[in-house]
Amino acid sequence: MSLGASLFLLAVGAILTFAVEVEAEGFNINTIGIILMVVGGIGLLLSLMWMQRSRSAGSRTVVREEEPRAGRVVREERRDDVL
Repeated sequence: MSLGASLFLLAVGAILTFAVEVEAEGFNINTIGIILMVVGGIGLLLSLMWMQRSRSAGSRTVVREEEPRAGRVVREERRDDVL
């Protein structure tokens, strides 16, 4: 679940829980709002943990550039036809 979807579920759940007052038989709209807030909160925590893990894994990458050897010719080609 993405970060945006989690925030959306939290917002919809809060609206259903705190702002809507509907009496319906068979189900309680406030309970549905609480369930949506719980699912959105769990999704938010999982999204943040996944983002933190991917950020820390990427920071361990070491890139070493090879220096040109003696006698090696390095030149840059320009293309004028590219816009």
